[in-house]
Amino acid sequence: MPISRTRHERKLRPSTLSDIQLAQVRALFDPICLPHPDPKISSKLRYGYGLDRLAVIYFESRPNWTDRSKWMDHNIAKFRFTKRTGLWSLYCMFRDLKWRAYEPLPCSHNLGELLAEVKRDPTGIFFG
Repeated sequence: MPISRTRHERKLRPSTLSDIQLAQVRALFDPICLPHPDPKISSKLRYGYGLDRLAVIYFESRPNWTDRSKWMDHNIAKFRFTKRTGLWSLYCMFRDLKWRAYEPLPCSHNLGELLAEVKRDPTGIFFG
């Protein structure tokens, strides 16, 4: 089955981010969430993001091991915006499946800085 080269975005709950913030989120996440150009990789791994009120959840998707036609999402990181302070906070998911603040770089005014920290993953908490 061919994969479209559109962004992998899902809405969990209606976003309350401003239009400017949504444009920033899409500008940062759309390029890293396009399917891989190699069909061997894109048939086994995809990245996406979800909008949940004031949060963006970055996840990876892999085919279900029992039913290859269904995909399972695994959360990688959560970015939450606080309107009062204008800061983005970064969260990682622990093995108990609860979000916890990422201590090395807990917050920033710059969402791109937090996303770069996730991609760099110096502690191994996001991608293992």
